[in-house]
Amino acid sequence: MAVFVALGAFLMTLAGGWTAQRVTDRRHLVLGLAGGLMLGVVGLDLLPEALRAADREIFGVPAALLLFVTGFLLAHLVERTLAARQAAHGGDEHDHHRAPEVGLTAAGAMVGHSAMDGVAIGAAFQVGGGMGTAVALAVIAHDFADGFNTFTITSLYGNARRRALGMLLADACAPLVGALSTVFFHIPEAVLGGYLGLFGGVLLYLAAAEILPEAHHEHPARSTLLCTVVGAAFIWLVVGISG
Repeated sequence: MAVFVALGAFLMTLAGGWTAQRVTDRRHLVLGLAGGLMLGVVGLDLLPEALRAADREIFGVPAALLLFVTGFLLAHLVERTLAARQAAHGGDEHDHHRAPEVGLTAAGAMVGHSAMDGVAIGAAFQVGGGMGTAVALAVIAHDFADGFNTFTITSLYGNARRRALGMLLADACAPLVGALSTVFFHIPEAVLGGYLGLFGGVLLYLAAAEILPEAHHEHPARSTLLCTVVGAAFIWLVVGISG
């Protein structure tokens, strides 16, 4: 049953990526929507779950929040390191679109997160059918946003369409792999919570420092802002329904 449900996540991820590539003539709207989706996922989905799962405190601060800040700083460090390396080879340090490695690294993180979604589905069905169904609905609903964001992020940094489609396919297959893996092992809840906090920090950096500024760079239109709000509201709706 877990693998069957993961097939639904596979199809929903592909649908999100297909939507992203079909509206490239409205690139600023796509980026605005992607930024809103990512902000919604971080603030309304990942962080609450991370704080619930990893409830341990370190020097008065929840461990999940420390890892959240670590993820943000790690993403910033990777982006700045690649940009500086590019500048050393004669490129423009501030031209993010010519550092495809950033996009591939970010998309790789999305693939890893989708694999963890599959693990969550498998683990939930081990607990019981009702729990498995609830988790499955939540994962399938937000996998559309995952596919949309994976294709958008990969393309944003100047990667060829072939690479973006490859990362999209990997992201779609990841839940299947994750669900199958639960036959052999189980991830402790505290470890899962820490991972969610770390990944949330990475996503927030990409949304706030990269995607949203790019969305408003050439087209600072109200329609772009509206797409961002719609993206965040969509995740709120998904979280509310699946909760």
